[in-house]
Order: sequence, then C-alpha cells, then structure tokens
Amino acid sequence: MHPSPAARVDRPRREAYSLEELLDVVVRVFIERGYDATSMEDLARATGRTKSSIYHHVHGKEHLLSLALSRAVDALSAVLEEQAVGEGRPVDRLERVVRGSVQVLVAQLPYVTLLLRVRGNTEVEREALERRRSFDRRLSALVEQAIAAGEVRADLDPRVVTRLLFGLVNSLTEWYRPDGEHGPQDVEDDLVAFALDGMRPRG
Repeated sequence: MHPSPAARVDRPRREAYSLEELLDVVVRVFIERGYDATSMEDLARATGRTKSSIYHHVHGKEHLLSLALSRAVDALSAVLEEQAVGEGRPVDRLERVVRGSVQVLVAQLPYVTLLLRVRGNTEVEREALERRRSFDRRLSALVEQAIAAGEVRADLDPRVVTRLLFGLVNSLTEWYRPDGEHGPQDVEDDLVAFALDGMRPRG
C-alpha cells in the first residue's frame, strides 16, 4: 500500500514552526492532495503541529490558502509595479515583465503552482483569479503599446499574445526543478528569446 500524499510529508510533532515554514508545508500538501481534499487534520499531521497550534496563527484552512495565493499574486504584481517597468520602449518593458515573471516563478515555484491550480471554488480563489486577470489585462495593454510603437508585429492579437506568453511562462511549473540540469538564468534567457523573437516585426 502506498502512503497518502499527506503521509509523505509527515513530521514529528514540533511546535516551533514559523508561519513561513508552516506555509511551505501547507502549500506542498495542498498541491499533492488538492485543496478541497485536504483537512485541518491532514495539515496538522503533515506539519507535526496540533490543530490548535495552527489555529493560533490562522483562522483556518481558507486563511492558509489566502496567505499562500497572496504570496504568489503579490510577487507577480510587484513585477508590474517596479519603476523600471514603466521606463523605456514598450518592448523592453514587456521583456522585463516576462523576465520578472520567470524569476518569480523560479523563486516561488510551489506558491505559483498552487495559484495556477485554483478554479474559483471559494471566495479566496475567486479573488486570486481576478487579480490574475487584472495582471493579464495590464500586460495586454503593454503589448498593444509595443504594437503601436512598431516593436511587435501588428498582425498579432494582444490578448492572444498575452495568453501565449504566460502559458509559456506558466508551463515551467510542470517541468522546471531548482536542482535540475537547467539553471534559472538559462531558462529565463531561452524563454525570452523564444517568445519575443517571434513577436518582432518581420524584415
């Protein structure tokens, strides 16, 4: 009999977890078991804490989900908010957003993976999805600016480009591993070259 996903991350009882350490384990359990299928008992067993000690830090399972999703969305939103993103040619700003998004995904891989798996079944999930859509809309506007400036092909639909760009970035959650053969800088450079070169005006 194979152990359950929660059993694979069982740890001895330990009451000294920081909230950061707690979230790292919780996110892994959410990814392995699925949020809906995970109980507070599962989380207590996986973290080696009592349920009451977890409730000392958070209101419950949905609160943990909110903290985890906010960490991913906040990091992605910060990419667009950086002052450097608002300077220079639109195509250069677009490249910085793509590079920054790859960097966030690499640095926050489990959290972004969880974000990409939510389906809007709870209010917390719906809020996270709306923030993702807001990010997409702002990126689409940046693509439109690059098209207007003649830096991106005019025959491309900005909304389609946005979806393709982030479909490409988000695909890293399926195969990228920090201890794998591909370093984060190589992945970032190759992805940007592959994505943006195909968008540049022909001739």
